[in-house]
Amino acid sequence: MRILVALGGNALLRRGEPMTADAQRANVRIAAEALAAIHPGNELVVTHGNGPQVGLLALQGAAYDPNQLYPLDVLGAETEGMIGYMIEQELGNLLPFEVPFATVLTMVEVDREDPGFKNPTKFIGPVYAEAEAKRLQSEKGWVMKQDGDKWRRVVASPLPKRIFEMRPIKWLLEKGAVVIAAGGGGIPTVYEPGRKLRGIEAVIDKDLCSELLARELGADLFVMATDADAVFENWGKPNARAMRRASPEALTAYPFPAGSMGPKVDAARRFAEATGKRAAIGALKDLPGIISGQAGTTVTKEASGIEWASG
Repeated sequence: MRILVALGGNALLRRGEPMTADAQRANVRIAAEALAAIHPGNELVVTHGNGPQVGLLALQGAAYDPNQLYPLDVLGAETEGMIGYMIEQELGNLLPFEVPFATVLTMVEVDREDPGFKNPTKFIGPVYAEAEAKRLQSEKGWVMKQDGDKWRRVVASPLPKRIFEMRPIKWLLEKGAVVIAAGGGGIPTVYEPGRKLRGIEAVIDKDLCSELLARELGADLFVMATDADAVFENWGKPNARAMRRASPEALTAYPFPAGSMGPKVDAARRFAEATGKRAAIGALKDLPGIISGQAGTTVTKEASGIEWASG
């Protein structure tokens, strides 16, 4: 079975943790253990988030020269290499020596007229107190929005149109490689007149890009691993209920937060509707159970509306 697993930000850096290489590696090691458990007998593609890492690199660049900031596409490429290296190494320490790995720097085309450029919504970087956020907004011209009880920088998040490295990713899978690709939603690029490709200031939603990659690869299962056990109705409230299986159509009746579960549910619906195959959302620790349908939330056309988890 060909499985694409999109690792949520918690797989790399949990909220409130120091943004150090050691903290990231410790979390990647946990993610690698979960991935290793589902590798036997399957083809595995891994994508991942990079919001905190891009934000940290932006701050480091600003400390060097505030007037010559590195563009977001370049920072995205840097994080793809850094995070891919850690995933390759930690997963390689668990799987047989002969299993090949490849991290693919993945360029993704977006539309320069995408409405996302007019309304930045994608959180990147660390969290700040309100006073510090306002100072950064004034000094650097960043757009800052509230994220829970803290504040974070937000940037444009256009929809992904095309993944340029599809052919090499398919070639690598055919040779039995574990492929890490489309990290952080890929490197956002646009065409200029004359078919000249260049990067653009944006961060593509990783779940929507992962869905496009899973669909184009003909994945049998698309999993978004996060810190939530499943998709819940009334999340965080006493009457919260976990969804075990759901049809794409039935999910449209439920509102989900745009900054957290919303994009994941949207991506799962898109994949299930377009392919007729399964998408799933659940906790990283439950990956084997998610694949068997015993844990997390499975989105499939075969579900009868919403089927609730027992207990």
